[in-house]
Amino acid sequence: MPAISFQSVSRLYPLARGPKGATFAALDDVSLDIEEGEFFGLLGPNGAGKTTLISILAGLVRASQGKVSVLGHDVQADYAQARKLLGVVPQELVFDPFFNVRETLRIQSGYFGVKNNDAWIDELLESLGLADKAQANMRQLSGGMKRRVLVAQALVHKPPVIVLDEPTAGVDVELRQTLWAFVSRLNKQGHTVLLTTHYLEEAEALCGRIAMLKAGRVVALERTSELLKTASSHVLRMKIEGQLPAGLAKQARVTGRIVQFPAHDAREIETYLAAVREAGVVVDDVEITKADLEDVFLQVMGDQK
Repeated sequence: MPAISFQSVSRLYPLARGPKGATFAALDDVSLDIEEGEFFGLLGPNGAGKTTLISILAGLVRASQGKVSVLGHDVQADYAQARKLLGVVPQELVFDPFFNVRETLRIQSGYFGVKNNDAWIDELLESLGLADKAQANMRQLSGGMKRRVLVAQALVHKPPVIVLDEPTAGVDVELRQTLWAFVSRLNKQGHTVLLTTHYLEEAEALCGRIAMLKAGRVVALERTSELLKTASSHVLRMKIEGQLPAGLAKQARVTGRIVQFPAHDAREIETYLAAVREAGVVVDDVEITKADLEDVFLQVMGDQK
């Protein structure tokens, strides 16, 4: 039995402008299963449908068609049981300003009928670097600390399935490392983890299998190692002074002064180097690296135009 199952899930919204009855498909016939104990990545550009899919999973949005289940429990027909099995960390910083951190976690426990779990709350506070903030009012916390509390809230009832929707967006390196160490530990203990993130290096390091969404459809679904094999075998990376000609820039991934070219073999590397020299661009640094998940992501999204 899959931990999470999406079967032919679509979600339609009426168009604000256009012919009467016209709709926009935020999700279009999405089917995928996530097995128990997996660390699974759900990737896609903004507007691809990731958060809509998670909202349907959490029971916050109804699918227009299709079926979603958590450990065999339908998220609509058996909502209460399905929700108990889930721990969801949302993108938005939503909190009650009238309680301190420990009170917030006790109240969250009560929503799931969990009592006398102070030992687990203490472990969460310690593991997420919140022990010294236990008595602090939620209003007094920084954005990063509020994010830590959201994670603790999602885990307070010890759910077997954990959903992390952009959990490290806008947070510092320390929290990212603390969070991933703790979540990885839970995953090794058997918890299933579904992660959406724009930090592709996180997905590459953590996720055993990945699905990529574009315009509401699954455009890739494979083990991370297999996805990496589909990319160019090497990447020519250089730091430059000045700008590349438009024709050359179209073939590259440009981030400020850093330019990266996909290269399958030594001949392609030589061709790119010669073209850069001919353009009169000054090169400060050159290295040849292996393709990463970002290269795969850009390739897949480009192929789906």
